[in-house]
Amino acid sequence: MTNLVQLKYKSDIIGALASTLCFLHCLATPLLFVTQAGLSMGEASHPWWWGSFDLLFLAISFFAVYWSAKDTTNRWIAYAFGFLWTLLALIVINEKLEVVHLMEEVIYLPTIGLISLHFYNRRYCHCENDSCCADQTN
Repeated sequence: MTNLVQLKYKSDIIGALASTLCFLHCLATPLLFVTQAGLSMGEASHPWWWGSFDLLFLAISFFAVYWSAKDTTNRWIAYAFGFLWTLLALIVINEKLEVVHLMEEVIYLPTIGLISLHFYNRRYCHCENDSCCADQTN
């Protein structure tokens, strides 16, 4: 079994981990602002690499959500994965482009939702091959 296929079957674990790291990253960002403001006494801004974590977590979570949604036996879980990931992506993109002002805490909702959904989905369809989930529906 190739490494990519092994990762696919662990998509809920990877997704929950990526979402948790994203959540911690979002919690730490205000602390980084305060620390930098205290050091520079200027406008608080974070280093470029800190903001790039948003996109890294979003990319990792995309693949975890894609594989988890594809292999789940419950269609509502697949739709919930897609909805929560899309909501998370829109919030991250909005944050980067500053289209609409949103409270910083709004990003926690889809992140916690994805963490919870990945753990919940672990109770369903743990296929050993790509065809075992195709015919099952709940």
